[in-house]
Amino acid sequence: MVQREYPERPVVGVGGVVIHGDRALVVRRGNPPLQGEWSIPGGMLEVGETVVEGVRRELAEETGVEAIVHGVIEVFEKIEFDGAGKAVYHYVVLDHYCETTHGEARAGGDVTEIAWVAEAELEKYALTPSAAQVIRKAFQIARERK
Repeated sequence: MVQREYPERPVVGVGGVVIHGDRALVVRRGNPPLQGEWSIPGGMLEVGETVVEGVRRELAEETGVEAIVHGVIEVFEKIEFDGAGKAVYHYVVLDHYCETTHGEARAGGDVTEIAWVAEAELEKYALTPSAAQVIRKAFQIARERK
């Protein structure tokens, strides 16, 4: 099991921005970090699993959706420090553009709620600035692919 809090080294995370029509799938987190906040579906990469396999698994676990995983949208780091300056969390996250292939979206895993959100509605979900930016990039990719 990977130690999430106060890790010895950065933890690799994967995310899948699922676009279906003119909507993106977002999830409300049930556990820290980001507990209670809206975010991109995803989680930690497991040992022996490719990045694409990890994105597919996380999407299935958290949302019940199966998807085609396309290219990386963005790579970023999420680092939170405690009062003593020690890293409580350090994630390196690879977010991917995805398109649904199968499955009815429903909350699962550590997700408490899901929503299909239009680009104009993103502000209502109080996403982190980095998550909102990644989702906007996914909408742009979807428009370019049409």
